[in-house]
Amino acid sequence: MAKYLVIVESPAKVKTIKKFLGANYEVVASNGHVRDLPKSTLGFDPEHDYEPKYITIRGKGDILAALRKEVKKAEKIYLATDPDREGEAISWHLMEALKLADKKVYRITFNEITKNAVKESLKNAREIDMNLVDAQQARRMLDRMVGYRISPLLWKKVKRGLSAGRVQSVALRMICDREAEIDAFIPEEYWTLDALFAVSGEKKLLKAKYYGEADKKRTLTSQQEVDAVKKDCENAQFVVSDVKKGERIRKAPLPFTTSTLQQEASKVLNFSTQKTMRLAQQLYEGVDIKGTGTVGIITYLRTDSTRVSAEAENMAKKYIEANYGEVYAGEGTARKNDAKIQDAHEAIRPTDLNLTPAELKESLGRDLFRLYQLIWKRFVASRMTPARFETTSVRIDGGGHRFTVAASKVVFDGFMSVYTTDEDEKPENNTMAKSLDKDSILTFDSFEGQQHFTQPPAHYTEASLVRALEEQGIGRPSTYAPTITTILARRYVAKENRNLYVTELGDVVNQMMKDAFPTIVDVNFTANMEALLDGVSEGTVDWKTIISNFYPDLDEAVELAEKELSEVKIGDEESDEDCELCGRRMVIKYGPHGRFLACPGFPDCRNTKPYYEKTGVACPKCGKDIVVKKTQKGRRYFGCIDNPDCDFMVWQKPSDEKCPSCGCVMLEKGNKLVCSQEGCGQVIEKK
Repeated sequence: MAKYLVIVESPAKVKTIKKFLGANYEVVASNGHVRDLPKSTLGFDPEHDYEPKYITIRGKGDILAALRKEVKKAEKIYLATDPDREGEAISWHLMEALKLADKKVYRITFNEITKNAVKESLKNAREIDMNLVDAQQARRMLDRMVGYRISPLLWKKVKRGLSAGRVQSVALRMICDREAEIDAFIPEEYWTLDALFAVSGEKKLLKAKYYGEADKKRTLTSQQEVDAVKKDCENAQFVVSDVKKGERIRKAPLPFTTSTLQQEASKVLNFSTQKTMRLAQQLYEGVDIKGTGTVGIITYLRTDSTRVSAEAENMAKKYIEANYGEVYAGEGTARKNDAKIQDAHEAIRPTDLNLTPAELKESLGRDLFRLYQLIWKRFVASRMTPARFETTSVRIDGGGHRFTVAASKVVFDGFMSVYTTDEDEKPENNTMAKSLDKDSILTFDSFEGQQHFTQPPAHYTEASLVRALEEQGIGRPSTYAPTITTILARRYVAKENRNLYVTELGDVVNQMMKDAFPTIVDVNFTANMEALLDGVSEGTVDWKTIISNFYPDLDEAVELAEKELSEVKIGDEESDEDCELCGRRMVIKYGPHGRFLACPGFPDCRNTKPYYEKTGVACPKCGKDIVVKKTQKGRRYFGCIDNPDCDFMVWQKPSDEKCPSCGCVMLEKGNKLVCSQEGCGQVIEKK
């Protein structure tokens, strides 16, 4: 009969850990949290020191009953929930729900589900860390306050089913702010000018980029400036004024954190953050390997540390020396300490480098294999020597102007023998002529000039939003994926071709949050709150102090907003459309998918049709109205009301003014009008 009981979170771990521990141990799963704040109420009492009231989660009664039976039989109980704040809190809730105060109870954590790690954790059993528990309680209560007090206001103001959140509302604001930047962006014209030269003894022409005048760098902003440079160089003699050779080092990449794994999986594999985390969870909890059984093949997936254990360093060194050679074994790149980084566990890495992606390909599904291969290669590369490049830069002077050429070639591939990014794989523009020396005279061949326009900031993708949230100190590794999933599910944001676009609904919600709760959606305030929560986990800040300082201000803001909202009546707005069935003037109503036109004679007349907001601008193709429309995913655009017969559409709001240069529709961007014709570049002040 088993003497010892081990309680884990996930049933997927049970079989694996049981195999490691043997007959004296019984391993059971709690299936995550067993207690939580009640759904029907706020869940804590502001009048009595903000004490939280926990209840058993619906459906967990049978699990707790089964756990109680196992607890009675056990001499010792090991709580082996995940090695983070959430896991620490689950262990504490299990202690409370199972009434384990009089039992021999120990907390164990392991960063990887391997035999050595699990057995080592038993030797280092400890008590529950109440600082980590309090940090999780504080986070949960703050999230509950924001969600439960503000969401009902959104239901009243906009429609039911919406939500606000401490992190999600800030993420939405960041996306809205980026959209506003893009909408207000005015493109500026600039030109690139390349000169092609014949080099003595070389068949291939040498292409050099325009730099400026002697030592003064210059940007060409018009055709006239390009023509002036060409004229100056018409009969000029071009001489190589300088040739510099050097060496450039490219350091090995850092091993993955949760954030960087999500970013790279999005860019390289086109995985959503949610999918990346789901697959990484499977790799951590264990996969069935032919001939070995179930084993966890990566370390814990929620981390913002790039630290690697001494054992892992030794494992990597031996593997690299054996498979690539001693010259490839490096010390690994270190990241500077950052106050925002929690160094609780290691970076994400394989548990055993000998389990190569090639060996596991048959045991893993396609997506699991691709993610594991990315993690495996990144970790091996992170422990390798830097790549070295031989660089050559050349200056070519003539006619009072300077042109430059830069080229590089790999002299030692280092980590790039295992792992490369898009940046590493970019081909060099020039293969430098060997016969090129200082004072060489070159024969001019021709110019290649090209017009460009500056581009607006890029729309956020899931990857770049995760990076921005991490850089701003908003949220923690475990919050990125659910935050993005929520704003997509609520239809605040639409995802098209990887880009995230704000929907009309998202704009409305964001504006309301900015007006009524500016502090909640303030990036600096939210980042500061994260720092305070980290202080709780370190034992330097009292968690109830944070709660008691936050809630009264929130309560006051909600009461003020409720008072102001009660004075706002959203009535049915009359349109200029007549009902085809009864002749009444149709009204604008709000439905789950936005606005629509309905006959006010309901229920006698049930006529409805799509509502299109008119811009007052005529379609340049057919003369009918240009109206505001939405894509299937909710992104706003402007198109002809006669679609699909007329295919005119633009993303920015059109103006009734025509471009003075080409006669095309002008688009509104801030206080300026920009021509819709790509390549025209005409910009005028709005009247």
